[in-house]
Amino acid sequence: MLIDTHVHLNAQQYDEDLEEVIARARENGLEKMVVIGCDRKSIERTMELIEAYDDIYGVIGWHPVDAIDCTDEDLQWIEELSAHEKIVGIGETGLDYHWDKSPKDVQKKLFRRQLALAKRVGLPIIIHNRESTEDCMEILKEENAHEIGGIMHAFSADEKTADEIIAMNFYVSLGGPVTFKNAKLPKDIAVHVPLDRLLVETDAPYLTPHPFRGKRNEPAHVKLVAEKIAELRGMSYEDLASATTENAKRLYNI
Repeated sequence: MLIDTHVHLNAQQYDEDLEEVIARARENGLEKMVVIGCDRKSIERTMELIEAYDDIYGVIGWHPVDAIDCTDEDLQWIEELSAHEKIVGIGETGLDYHWDKSPKDVQKKLFRRQLALAKRVGLPIIIHNRESTEDCMEILKEENAHEIGGIMHAFSADEKTADEIIAMNFYVSLGGPVTFKNAKLPKDIAVHVPLDRLLVETDAPYLTPHPFRGKRNEPAHVKLVAEKIAELRGMSYEDLASATTENAKRLYNI
């Protein structure tokens, strides 16, 4: 059995065939799926999904790209919703320097506020880091993020950063890029990270793994990620699936 630790089933890409997508996930061995709500609309949809499906859990927060849109009321709302028994984390939050919608200082302030929120509610934090590793790590250290821990999702940094984040009580999560033909760094990370700190995800509908690259991703494809990591590590798929599932249950307390 597998757990997709990061999926956006609340996205409009699933409006037409959500039931079929969930059925395929279950057929491919998914025990649980964790849906990420990271703005007002997707958080509202996340709350609907966790009520409707026994095997779907939620993480809620505010995405750094949209940091400029986040209000004090939004953060208060997130904090209130986080009391739900099936909300298992805060995020995704962090920094994204690829897009320029939200100024860096606005992103950094919101990142720190969500770290504080996660501590108040006692939930792990799910980190989005795109082209911002140095600043992201600096904030995590300054805010004593080790006190709550969490996930660096869709990990794209180097082995040194992986070691640092693991030392701070975080897990490293890998998705579709580990299956890409010329993606050396994710493959190196897949072997480097200790098995008890490794998670698998899809980030669907994005980052679709080979051989479906270019098409819409879905949680069933997390099996392709797990199979590739098992191959790279020279271990059985069953053992890799078992280990990453136990890691996800431990982190998310599910």
